Amino acid sequence: MNDKKFAFVMCANNEQYEKEALYYIERLEVPEGYSCESVVIREAESMAEGYNRAMQLSDARYKIYMHQDVMITEKKFLKKILSLFKNREIGMIGLVGSPVFPENGVMWYGDRIGSLYTQGSEGYGTYIFGQVAAPCEYVEAVDGFLMITQYDVPWRADIFKKWDFYDVSQCFEFSKRGYKIAVPAMLNPWCIHDCGASDYHDYFGEREKFLQEYRNS
Repeated sequence: MNDKKFAFVMCANNEQYEKEALYYIERLEVPEGYSCESVVIREAESMAEGYNRAMQLSDARYKIYMHQDVMITEKKFLKKILSLFKNREIGMIGLVGSPVFPENGVMWYGDRIGSLYTQGSEGYGTYIFGQVAAPCEYVEAVDGFLMITQYDVPWRADIFKKWDFYDVSQCFEFSKRGYKIAVPAMLNPWCIHDCGASDYHDYFGEREKFLQEYRNS
């Protein structure tokens, strides 16, 4: 793995979202001696399948897995995640997470910490789910809109063949390997998530797969 390289990874099916996300990426401050690349996967069979494909395509140590509708607004984003990853026990960083992931598998049924700017079903605004003590706090799972890793762990495309629970599953896979998952302290949110209203078409079916694999096994 290239210890001086970042890869921004997206599964994309909307050209306008993709262009806007890349616009923000190109304006981030890149630490001296480091390089960046973007790996955009189109026509992915699922989020996990697309992310696995991207992981194989990039030798970057630091991979930023992000939804196509995420715009990173914190110019020093890369420097800040590097600072946290100096602790090699931290395998993953997310911006919103669950200190204790609910037994029923639904993240929003439990407490969450972190923050973001978002355009959702309740309109645009700053959402602070819970304050984070500096420099970071550890969680059991993070929301998949933005997941940053410094180790490559296969995504469970063998189980999660759609677009839900790939993120929580990956957090549990990291934890099984002994890595910690962190949410950083943020004076202001680091990104915008222009997600709109959520589509739960496959959510509960994928939740049953998650519970079977990680809660009932």
